Amino acid sequence: MKMGFVGLGNVGGKLAGSLLRNGFDLTVIDLNADLVAEFVDKGAKSAESPAALMCACDAVITCLPSPAACAAVVEEMLPEVDGTKTWMEMSTTEVSEVKRLAALVAERGGSAIECPVSGGCHRADTGNISIFAGCDRATFERMLPTLTTLGRRVLHTGEIGSASTLKVMTNYLATANLLTCCEALVTMKAVGIDLNTTYEAMKISSGTSFVHETESQVILNGSRDISFTMDLVKKDIGLFQKLAEDAGVPLEISPLMVDIFNDGIAKYGERELSPNIIRRLEDMTGLDITAPGFPSELTDDEPEEQGYEVVPSGLTKPVMAG
Repeated sequence: MKMGFVGLGNVGGKLAGSLLRNGFDLTVIDLNADLVAEFVDKGAKSAESPAALMCACDAVITCLPSPAACAAVVEEMLPEVDGTKTWMEMSTTEVSEVKRLAALVAERGGSAIECPVSGGCHRADTGNISIFAGCDRATFERMLPTLTTLGRRVLHTGEIGSASTLKVMTNYLATANLLTCCEALVTMKAVGIDLNTTYEAMKISSGTSFVHETESQVILNGSRDISFTMDLVKKDIGLFQKLAEDAGVPLEISPLMVDIFNDGIAKYGERELSPNIIRRLEDMTGLDITAPGFPSELTDDEPEEQGYEVVPSGLTKPVMAG
């Protein structure tokens, strides 16, 4: 299968790298010519436009920073879509928009699959990230060998729209984890508890989380670098808040989280690294939340493994609630 990839940024570049590393015939495109050149040097091909990319490939993956960017690319590719083509959306995007674009692809006879990822850039780099896949079952089974190269755990979530819905939910939970970790670390520092001891206490307790075991490390190092920025967090938690509002769910924590990140962006800029939301508390207390012995960036120490489908217990065919 000839694969195309649009968007070689922090996540996309690592996902595309997994395809190339595992021998896929890969053609790439990005607004940053230097990123494209790096992939070409490693054996990939390049295309002049999204339309040319779709024409040359069997399946094209988009991994872009906003629904608007994705829509522009997909709409440019549409004239080249036919019954032999598949569009794979790996961004975190708005549910109604991915449904709209998938319908346009289907009108031309093509297949669409939304497959957002979760687990951090360090796991995208090793092919060990998790993937949610929303599409019909036939498309899922046909694309599963590609998905299990891109990630380790692949969950078929139901029809188009279900994966984006679940991805927005998981990003909301990750952000809630980040904010509570920040408050815990600052409070422990304020009452005189050693931060290395605090980190370990959190890690071995019922209060641990994936976010603590990863992001707290780069917070304590001081780099705060997880290759994710405050504007992207605001987008994701805003999408979750909209889901709740549209469903008539009166959330209480979610609006506060949106306010906190709006304040962080106002103070430090929208492209500030997202774990630096802790700076709000550092600035208000005058405390420095760093400690020796923690890494400046995250790496995945698990070996790359062939992925597999995750099947929900009690279900034979996952479906999205109507």
